[in-house]
Amino acid sequence: LGLALYASSLCAVSGAAFLYHDYCVIGAGPSGLQAAYFLQQASRDYVVFERSHAPGSFFALYPRHRKLISINKRYTGKSNSEFNLRHDWNSLLSHDRRLLFRRYSRDFFPDADAMVRYLEDFASLLKLQVQYNTAIIHVTLERDRQAWNGHYFLLTDQDRQNYKCSSLLVATGTWVPNVVNFPGSEYVEGYETVSINPEDFAGQTVLILGRGNSAFETAENILGVTNFIHMVSRSRVRLSWATHYVGDLRAINNGLLDTYQLKSLDGLLEGDLEDLAIIKDKKGKLHITLRFYLENRNTSAGIDSVTLPQDELDNFATRAPYDRVIRCLGWKFDFSIYNRSLRMMPGKGNKKKYPQIKPSYESRSTRGLFVLGTASHSVDFRKSAGGFIHGFRYTTRAVHRLLENRHHGVPWPSTVYPITQLTNSIIKRVNEASGLYQMFSILADIILLRENATAFEYLEEYPVGVLAELETQTGRKAPNGLFVVIMEYGRNFSGADKDVFYYNRAVGEAQHAWQSNFLHPVIYYYKRLPTEREMRLRPPDWPLPRPDAVHHIVEDFLTDWTAPNAHILPLRRFLENCLSTDLRNFFAESCFLFAFTRQKLPPFCRQGYVRMQGLVGSEGLRRHAVEAGLLEDYAPTDFSGDRPPDSREGSQDQLLRDHAIPVRPLQHLVNAKDE
Repeated sequence: LGLALYASSLCAVSGAAFLYHDYCVIGAGPSGLQAAYFLQQASRDYVVFERSHAPGSFFALYPRHRKLISINKRYTGKSNSEFNLRHDWNSLLSHDRRLLFRRYSRDFFPDADAMVRYLEDFASLLKLQVQYNTAIIHVTLERDRQAWNGHYFLLTDQDRQNYKCSSLLVATGTWVPNVVNFPGSEYVEGYETVSINPEDFAGQTVLILGRGNSAFETAENILGVTNFIHMVSRSRVRLSWATHYVGDLRAINNGLLDTYQLKSLDGLLEGDLEDLAIIKDKKGKLHITLRFYLENRNTSAGIDSVTLPQDELDNFATRAPYDRVIRCLGWKFDFSIYNRSLRMMPGKGNKKKYPQIKPSYESRSTRGLFVLGTASHSVDFRKSAGGFIHGFRYTTRAVHRLLENRHHGVPWPSTVYPITQLTNSIIKRVNEASGLYQMFSILADIILLRENATAFEYLEEYPVGVLAELETQTGRKAPNGLFVVIMEYGRNFSGADKDVFYYNRAVGEAQHAWQSNFLHPVIYYYKRLPTEREMRLRPPDWPLPRPDAVHHIVEDFLTDWTAPNAHILPLRRFLENCLSTDLRNFFAESCFLFAFTRQKLPPFCRQGYVRMQGLVGSEGLRRHAVEAGLLEDYAPTDFSGDRPPDSREGSQDQLLRDHAIPVRPLQHLVNAKDE
């Protein structure tokens, strides 16, 4: 009968009319809208399905107490828009300056209603193709050799309308509440439905299950009206300032830690929730016991016949009865709508709430199915910011670039520069780039060297987990070696048990840069592209396999890596050692001298001076260089015979005896004729 019903359903689907799109996006939350923006900018055929009447329906309900924990830093002292995105955790990427979140809220921790308004404007002002009130209830595959990925995705909505897509982008987030079943769990209230009016908890004793931000957010709301609050979870509390993971407990919600440690009745407990049991007495009070105490009792017997832990241990921590128990255990991905043909499997261990995906954000089992946004957080869970807007806005752009290359032959965007601009390019990116800064250890800039290291090609924010597939995924070639620019914290500086405020926690000397603790740039050099095997065998806490050379730019208190001696000079020397070349910049006089005294000119002279490019010489410029110590004063001081004071012969003789002295990089070169 089951086979017959399944066959009939297939026949019904096959006979129904399909609306076709190249790309289908499920979910009009932040990641779905971000994907839609990039698809629209590329003029691709796409549609976004949203079950609600407006985008961002999750934020219309959550967080329950309406305060977001994503910061909205409106002022940084900088006018650089890319730099400012480092401290704007709510805006999506677009070309429209009106769609910056600071225009929607002045609060450092904004109200969730502001996010709802923002997402509505993002969809409407950019005219994104969102189909509202459309709940996708079933997704399956149709094999077809002519399809992009060897199959089409067939989607069915609540009205039995069918859709066919070549690529499927899942941006539904994690919205199914995590529920733990144990004896008495029917007495537990869920975070999604519990009252948010503090007066409803006045004079009550409350137990909260969970230890994330939703649990502490709930506790913070009722902290001042309850008798006391206990919080139980299987793991110890993890503070975001210690783990450097924004999903851990944030300071805005941690008032209960104060009342616990300062002995004001509230407290935290550790224990496996599946070992608990709740018994309700005749007065409606809830008693906490352990499951094994109930294994042999008569289920119809009253509480008086049940052995409680305090009967054997009279100082049992939770011996006092509770008025309410609240579940705050977060959410998980909804696997229910996906047919088994897609093989959408949950992850393992603490990643089981997410679907299994590759570092490219593509399903491990189904080609052409990509997971975006919060649901893609398994790639960097507890490592980086990929589960949050300020992280997945960049990973979504990376996925779009991968799709553009795969299906439309559009290579990953890149820029080619002469090798003399290598140091400048790296310094500029590590000081401005928001994607590198937010998705540290996950996204990296790739520098592909051209033959003989005369030029390089710069690719921004590529997922390092698929570095071995770079040529296939980007359409760019890497035959001559590469640099990888990435941001990292110190190896032993992050963890729930770490003291991140210890004395001498910061490193200030360039020679000790490898010991830097705080977020700082790291440059890896490879003579050839790493293989997939090398990527698999890399150490567990390394983002990349062992390089041929590595350089740490020393951490900086202001995150401003522009100090000539501490930051730029060590970087330049590292690059010169890797490339066996001279990356210094020179005045024309030095290049003139090198032309007579060296067999090979430095790249700056070959690409500038020899091509009649450089600064136009003047007495003012020369005098400035002398006063700054960049050139010796070779102006003649003693004249004899008929030689006029302004004769160049003496100065040229002196020039040939002087050493060439480098200067700092020149950002813009203008044509000048050598006299």
